[in-house]
Amino acid sequence: MYSEAEIDDAVTAGVLSAASAESFRGFVALRRATPAADEEQFRLITGFNDIFVAIAIVLLLVAMWQVGDALWSPLSALAIAATSWGLAEYFTRVRRMALPSILLLLAFAGGVAGFVGMALFIGLEAIGAVDAQPQVVLEGAPRAVSYERLQAGLGAITAALTVGATWLHWRRFHVPITIAAGAAAVVAVAVSIVVAIMPSVMSVAWAALLVGGLGVFAFAMRWDLSDRERRTRRADVAFWLHLAAAPMIAHSLFNLLGVFEGDMGVGTAAVVLILYVAFAVVALATDRRALLVSGLAYVLYAMAAIIRQSGAVELSAALTALVIGSALLSLSAFWQTMRQPIVAGLGAWGQRLPPAIPRPAS
Repeated sequence: MYSEAEIDDAVTAGVLSAASAESFRGFVALRRATPAADEEQFRLITGFNDIFVAIAIVLLLVAMWQVGDALWSPLSALAIAATSWGLAEYFTRVRRMALPSILLLLAFAGGVAGFVGMALFIGLEAIGAVDAQPQVVLEGAPRAVSYERLQAGLGAITAALTVGATWLHWRRFHVPITIAAGAAAVVAVAVSIVVAIMPSVMSVAWAALLVGGLGVFAFAMRWDLSDRERRTRRADVAFWLHLAAAPMIAHSLFNLLGVFEGDMGVGTAAVVLILYVAFAVVALATDRRALLVSGLAYVLYAMAAIIRQSGAVELSAALTALVIGSALLSLSAFWQTMRQPIVAGLGAWGQRLPPAIPRPAS
């Protein structure tokens, strides 16, 4: 399987003519009865060798973790970050392998975050400024600082340095998921600062996460709108940004509603279903399915609650799966048909979104 970006690269290199590339895309769209933009394509594996290399990378990184941990615990994370960068020089920059590149980026970002977080905490503890107990006191400070507030402050510093590290990684390797990792780290900085200011008010933290998720979604749309046909690397970047934004939006929104706090009432369940329908409308308009996946657990729980309260307790799980499963399959089968009136109703904005092309008659 070849990605849209690779076809464009082949045209640039002169291997394919622009006309041949367009004819090939048209043939594939006709054969699949769906336009290329509708597929939400992204490169994960190019062959079994990607899986083979990924397994070897995991084994090597585990070994580096154990070696580093035997010397000094923060070194384990630093060893993972350094090893991931070194391996990316070949498997990402030279070989352009999809799955290993994603794995190495995640390991690098996690390694940087782990090293900074552990080193900061151990350093503060070593100079006596921090006691690693639930009651934390800064020496010479006019008042006590809560353990949660200190953790949030360290988290903000860690996330901020991780943002810088992911930016350097992007400049060097241009792996599409890197932008999403950096955006998630930016949101982590903001949420950590909010928690440091108000550590005991979790609703404020969830609200901050919701705002951050909406910001990442807007950033994803900026990438999406620059490539409405989804034929370049910008579409891959947008895909990962949508994948990062969706759980931030869904989890924070439904936690603010208190979905899992005790038995769900019919009213709350109805609100959850309405919000999921709104997610579906947004997903259809943007031609991105991440929101539907992220909110799935909540709508299943809400539907089950409604069915249980209607009296069908024993069949609640089966009926819930039947209703939601059937709805999602119908949505997938008639995706472009449902998109057309939504995109058309957006007017000028709709013309900037991926085209809603009806499936040809079989």
